[in-house]
Amino acid sequence: MSDLPRKAVTRTAKLAALPLGFAGRATWGLGKRIGGRSAEIVGRELQQRTAEQLFKVLGELKGGAMKFGQALSVFESALPEEIAGPYRAALTKLQEAAPPMPTSTVHAVLAERLGEDWRELFEEFEDKPAAAASIGQVHRAVWHDGREVAVKVQYPGAGQALLSDLSQLSRFARLLGPLIPGMDIKPLITELRDRVSEELDYGLEAEAQQAHAEEFADDPDVIVPAVVHQCEQVLVTEWLEGVPLSEVIADGTDELRDRAGQLLARFLFSGPARTGLLHADPHPGNFRLVAGSSPDAPAGEWRLGVLDFGTVDRLPDGLPPTIGTSLRMTLDGEADAVYQQLCDEGFVKESIDLDPDAVLEYLLPIIEPAQVDAFTFTRGWMRQQATRIGDPRSPAYQLAKRLNLPPAYLLIHRVTLSTIGVLCQLGATVRLRDELEAWMPGFVPEEEPAGADLPGVTAAVPADRAETGADAREETVEESTA
Repeated sequence: MSDLPRKAVTRTAKLAALPLGFAGRATWGLGKRIGGRSAEIVGRELQQRTAEQLFKVLGELKGGAMKFGQALSVFESALPEEIAGPYRAALTKLQEAAPPMPTSTVHAVLAERLGEDWRELFEEFEDKPAAAASIGQVHRAVWHDGREVAVKVQYPGAGQALLSDLSQLSRFARLLGPLIPGMDIKPLITELRDRVSEELDYGLEAEAQQAHAEEFADDPDVIVPAVVHQCEQVLVTEWLEGVPLSEVIADGTDELRDRAGQLLARFLFSGPARTGLLHADPHPGNFRLVAGSSPDAPAGEWRLGVLDFGTVDRLPDGLPPTIGTSLRMTLDGEADAVYQQLCDEGFVKESIDLDPDAVLEYLLPIIEPAQVDAFTFTRGWMRQQATRIGDPRSPAYQLAKRLNLPPAYLLIHRVTLSTIGVLCQLGATVRLRDELEAWMPGFVPEEEPAGADLPGVTAAVPADRAETGADAREETVEESTA
């Protein structure tokens, strides 16, 4: 494979083969059952074959297809256990790796964007990619000043491929829907398509990453690599050594799982308050656990390393206070007040009339992690919620169909749900309420800004910094460019 399969007919043919493959395997399964094999065994084999083909195609295509696969992967926790097993391995593969670009293609992009003498910028450059993702792959290198760096190179034709894939995948939403019980796939695909242009712009990504790197520079819990150099299709950042979160999910100790989960929740809620930006791609491949003084250091000394700021939600005033206020009032059982706020924000359309007590009953199980001092996230709990909302016979399903998700909350909703999915994969015990009280505007009915009670941190973006916005970050990135 020389680069991304760019011809629309080629990519469409691969994607179109997916529903045909589903039908073919169903016929194969019927033949096996007629031959006397049990439906249970045949069903497991069918699911495994389906998973292998689906994610093999998504991985090979990269682009929007693989981005969609990564988005699916964080919802693995919601799958019924008899289905989750065969899919889990295939889903995890998409979180960390994909078939790499040939070396010649990588060199061609670097020569085009950095100049024919691009090698002079590096003391060392490893041709074998360290990681491959949906629109680019990362190479480990040493910058000319001796710093270890990650060089992110965008696949040729990535933009065209992303748009083409997501348009094609929307046609197959009905077939892909069963992978995520209780979730409509089409809005997810539409949202991904709307974010394509931003993710392809490495300039925007560099601004967002540098803003986080500066804000968390001396943070004891979170580390973000600084930007070293950026140009079209190439982004160079400091290298971050650490244990991929997917490895922690697979075989991490209970202490490391809990530490990772706590820091993931802390970053989710503190990021918008401190930078005015929400990291909007929370799949395990974008996180590392970084050891403290040594690999044997206590779990409490490990930090959360955060990568890939290609997709962010710009929230200059932090998360909307409506979320925290509604959450607090729900916990307090204020059904009428919660319902009124949902109506005011557009979660309930004017033409819809719902019972406030029924809405409260619908919300309470979802926010169970915020009702206690510490909550253990599990795949079983995630499946329970997905089944409750996704079963057409359930009152929760009927109510959910009548609720609306305003566009301004779409990305926040996806990020929160995805993060919960990762916490369930970790099986982490998390003091979520602590993070909400510290960082969620409106959750605590006080005048102080979110995070003001935590020593040594800047709770929110200063007014002058918020006003300058992208211009200030652009200057920062330019200054950091060698």
